[in-house]
Amino acid sequence: MATPLNFAGLLLLSSALVAPAALAQETAAPADATANADPAAQPGRSATESVPDVSIPGSDIIVTGRRGSNIQKSAPAVVSILSSADIARTGDGNIAGALGRVTGLSVVGNGFVYVRGLGDRYSLALLNGSPLPSPEPLKRVVPLDLFPTNIVSSSLVQKSYSANYPGEFGGGVINLTTNVIPAESFLTVNGGIGANDESNWQLGYSYYGSKSDWTGFDNGSRDLPPALAAFFRSGERISSGNVDTPEIAGQLVRFSNATVQRITDLDPNYSATISGGTSFDLGGSVLGLIATAGYSNKWVVRDQRQQNSITPDLSALNSDFQRVTTDNRIIVNGLIGLGLEFGGNKIRWTNLYIRDTLKHTRLGIGNTQTQPTSDIMEQDTAWYERQLIDTQVVGEFKLSPQLSLDVRGGFANSQREAPDELSFEYIRTNSDADPYGDLFINRLNGNTGQTATISFSDLNEDLWSGGADLTWRPFPALSLTAGYAYLDTNRTSSRRDFQFRASSDMPEGVGVLRPDLLLAPGIVDYYNIGIIETNEGNPAFRATLKNHAGYGKANWQITDELSIDAGVRYETAKLRVSPLQVFSTPGASTAETELNNNYWLPSATLTWQLRPDMQVRLNASRTIARPQFRELIYQFYFDPDSNRRYQGNPYLQDSKLFNAEARYEWYFARDQRFSVAGFFKKIDKPIETFITLNGDNFITSFANAPKANLYGGEVELQKYVDLSGVGSDPFFASRRLVAIANYTYTRSKLKVGADDTVAVFGASSTLATDYFRDGASLTGQSDHLVNFQLGVEDQESLSQQTFILSYASKRVTSRGLANQNQPDVYEYPGLNLDFVARQGVHVAGRQFDVKLEARNIFSNDYKETQSNGTNLVIYNAYRIGRTFNFSLSTTF
Repeated sequence: MATPLNFAGLLLLSSALVAPAALAQETAAPADATANADPAAQPGRSATESVPDVSIPGSDIIVTGRRGSNIQKSAPAVVSILSSADIARTGDGNIAGALGRVTGLSVVGNGFVYVRGLGDRYSLALLNGSPLPSPEPLKRVVPLDLFPTNIVSSSLVQKSYSANYPGEFGGGVINLTTNVIPAESFLTVNGGIGANDESNWQLGYSYYGSKSDWTGFDNGSRDLPPALAAFFRSGERISSGNVDTPEIAGQLVRFSNATVQRITDLDPNYSATISGGTSFDLGGSVLGLIATAGYSNKWVVRDQRQQNSITPDLSALNSDFQRVTTDNRIIVNGLIGLGLEFGGNKIRWTNLYIRDTLKHTRLGIGNTQTQPTSDIMEQDTAWYERQLIDTQVVGEFKLSPQLSLDVRGGFANSQREAPDELSFEYIRTNSDADPYGDLFINRLNGNTGQTATISFSDLNEDLWSGGADLTWRPFPALSLTAGYAYLDTNRTSSRRDFQFRASSDMPEGVGVLRPDLLLAPGIVDYYNIGIIETNEGNPAFRATLKNHAGYGKANWQITDELSIDAGVRYETAKLRVSPLQVFSTPGASTAETELNNNYWLPSATLTWQLRPDMQVRLNASRTIARPQFRELIYQFYFDPDSNRRYQGNPYLQDSKLFNAEARYEWYFARDQRFSVAGFFKKIDKPIETFITLNGDNFITSFANAPKANLYGGEVELQKYVDLSGVGSDPFFASRRLVAIANYTYTRSKLKVGADDTVAVFGASSTLATDYFRDGASLTGQSDHLVNFQLGVEDQESLSQQTFILSYASKRVTSRGLANQNQPDVYEYPGLNLDFVARQGVHVAGRQFDVKLEARNIFSNDYKETQSNGTNLVIYNAYRIGRTFNFSLSTTF
């Protein structure tokens, strides 16, 4: 096991790649009470003037922050832009929430963005144009809820592929641009407080942990106990009989990590952010410095009903539990950026640190089909550390009026560590014949309702990347670009699972003790309680991905009305997943895979300008989607958020996509537009989930379905209405009405024939129809997505009031049990209404920016169900609650 993450991580600087030519950015700002500072409240700028500075990687089309510039119109591909002002208007605390307002985008789970109904595996997340490692065991894509809005200046979403981007581009690419060189010196301080009516000042549960838990850093109390650390170093197997397991067991459970305590009034959520920046004139060059640091602490309580069924008609429940989950999430982030501009050239160095810690506590009670008259009580405690450290350097050089060169490189590291994942089950038989029938008891015999387990998992991923883009403009109407990119990713992932076992002669009365007393050193020693390792097969894996790519691209203004952006990318990639030797005597394992593929990936976008404010785009391309590391690893993983157990499939293959789109755009006024588009995707071997049974446990795994099609359309309108003519009230003199609406319709269908086959590791069946149903939707795809913003804002000072309405129709989250003809499991996101008000006020000669938020005003609930029309299984359901936030910031 790696050393637990600690404060020393703050001293590290690691990274991903930087986009060519990202120019001076505007300063960031708060987003919500659990986030940050105010993007629009910048010195010398009005609330309506925050035009983002964005460059497109591998292109010489650069739009700087000029008033009236329109990136979406001038970009050679289909893009959407969220500026710092756009993010501030919606008040979202992290970038995932803000992106959920973009046409065709939806946020699923913990910060994973779906583009046009395609899962996160089909989306590519970049920071300043470069890839990022993921701290998630199940993902190679970084969850975007890791990124507070105070460190992001703008977000670019490109939905049509172009050859300057990596080939793993199914739904789209999301390029986050960080702040670099401030327009003028500033120092912004922000603080916020908030509450949710289902969580804060309500009943919750937690455990002590350590006295430094509130910081998001453990003080060492969760370090590996000496006996367990020595066992790991020895390379011995517990099954060999040479390990003193009672010595290990006696050191694992203690009051601080296993005693759940009731908290009658949970604290409110709170946050603080400080950002600053300045520029230095060095005589012919400008040096910029920007830094930001943030902290947030948030409580979430979920009173969940969770059921499942193993019968084809869902007529009987396999398990039925009520679980109360209390999560305390602490985020610490920091950014330091240096930029140097000289003679039309630029050098940037950006360093980012994000640490996201979750202190997890869960209590549950219910019953199972095998114990229908008994009550089973569950207790889970855990501590999850996610950390991302990123450093990146980019040089942008103007070699001549016709020739420019961008070079970049960096290193990034992500880590996830989960020490002391403890789980206990106690059973109450409710039987008169049982002398302990009215008490909850755990005999530590491994049977249902009488288990105690502990797990230690660790993930570390290093990502090196580099690249160069050379652009030559032989004449004004033509630019030619060639580029090379390199990526080397190395991930190690280990999970050690142990179960406590007592001998049959332990008195039953001992089993009524609470967890920290049941497994106290004295009890363990006296009754010779030991442990077994439940996964001695493949507890650790290494995964690597080495990618070389080169591309050529041309952007040609054929006539005044017609232009084309076309290119081709060649990628070669070797992806390998193999077990790591943990034990001195290695076991025989075939759970190894290697994918060594190369692809030619063409793309072209034709733009026809019907008139100066109106244009039509046609796009076609070929792209790929690779399996994610964890999906290839034949190892169990439990996700407490979804209450699901996962296992990888080493037989997965790359998916291949054909993409086509037609789009009409009308820019009828400054910052106002209307667009309508249709899109189609054909996917060969899409990677989809399926569910099987392992004993009484549902296991989610992955396989390549034969084929799938996805098609749909989207429409978007952004309109401003001047209110200065509304009556004689001076309130309306400088105000305007803001209306932003978008709608996306998407349909997807799996294509599964009677003779189609799939490859599933360790499975007896290869028939595709045993795992997938012909015509079923892709996982995570909603047919209908609606976003609508309606507000009033002052054009001369900071004053905004915005209602934000969103709707997503049902979407598949899990397949029904394989080979049982069960219906799929659907989530029902439904309708959500938020309100955000931002106002500048003057107190004692200083301007303060006040923000008030009301989230989930309709009190929409989370609901995930499985139904055949007659019987209903509540897979996961809980009240989300309404959230109210208040934040205050000022700039010096």
